[in-house]
This record gives sequence, C-alpha cells and structure tokens, in this order.
Amino acid sequence: MKKVLVASNNVHKFQEISAILTHLPIQLIKPAELGLSLDPPESGETYYENSLLKAMAFHQASGMPVLADDSGLEVELLGGEPGIHSHRYSPKSGASDYDRCLYLLSKLEGKPKPWLASFHCHAVFLVNKDLNGNNHGIVHGKVIDELRGKDGFGYDPIFLIPETGKTMAELGPEIKNKISHRARALTGLDLLKEWALDEE
Repeated sequence: MKKVLVASNNVHKFQEISAILTHLPIQLIKPAELGLSLDPPESGETYYENSLLKAMAFHQASGMPVLADDSGLEVELLGGEPGIHSHRYSPKSGASDYDRCLYLLSKLEGKPKPWLASFHCHAVFLVNKDLNGNNHGIVHGKVIDELRGKDGFGYDPIFLIPETGKTMAELGPEIKNKISHRARALTGLDLLKEWALDEE
C-alpha cells in the first residue's frame, strides 16, 4: 500500500483526514512515526501558499509524498478575519480552541447579525518537487454566539450550517467528513486519487 506523510502534528486533523480518505488504498503516516517534529513557518499570504510551504518542508525532510492543508474561518463583518491567521488569531499565549472562539465572539460583540462566515481549506498533494496538485474547499454558514457541540475542534462549535441547523461540532464525524471544507478540498484532489489508484 502506498504511503503518504500528513504534514501536520495536529491529532484531530490527522483523524479527520484519515476518515475522509478511507476509500483510497493509501496508508497515512504521522510525522512522529518518522521521528519528525517540524513546525515550518506559515508565512504565505494564502491558504495555498501555506499548504505548499508545509508540503515542501515535510517532503524535504522525509523524501515521501506529502499531503498538507491550511484552513481558516472568514467572517464577512470582520473583513475576512481571522482567515489564514485563524490558529494564531487570539493574542493569548498558548491559546486553546475555546480561547480562540471566545476572542472571535468578543470581536463580533455588538455587531448586527447574522454573522455570515465561511470555512476554507486548501489541500496540496506533493509527490515530488516537480509534481503536485491542489484543491480548495468552502462551506458557507454563520457564526453564532454560543458554543454548541463536542465533536469538532477549532471554531467548529460556533460555526452554524443553516441547512442542517447544527454547528460543525454537532454534526458528528460521519456527516462532517462528507460536507466539511476539508472534505471538499481533499475529495476534489484529483492528483491524489490518480496517484493512489495507479498500479504501476
């Protein structure tokens, strides 16, 4: 079975990616399994640039095909913030997901509702330095002023998908991994599918 290194130290993200790609005949590898503890700077100006930076850093360190992604929440009333800075948005040192949610809500306090927002994810699959593919996934919804659900991470508990009536954290992994921004980015990554199914 072909092996792919996932360019992330985030356990939740690894579990999600594994569940989303369970239909492909590939074995996903955590950096820790190779003794890697990379944390490449996400200095790009777009989700794609950050994904590619991570993919290249992990490929250079391992020599393996690498799957990387970068994601973020964009809130219309905040001019698209936090966007690519979603993970580092809170000024609190060592901020938790809960801290980030509270900080975002504090920025929206007093602003007119609905707080329209969209989750973005850009995935990159890098086979080698000369061959890579990428795809962008989006889910539209709105931010709500209460945290609901236990299954998600990041901003999932405050991101409501109107057609479901649930937050991303209330959907449960089976549904989330079919309709999320990450699911849309990964399942539309044609190069990954072609490479995984190529028997040569």
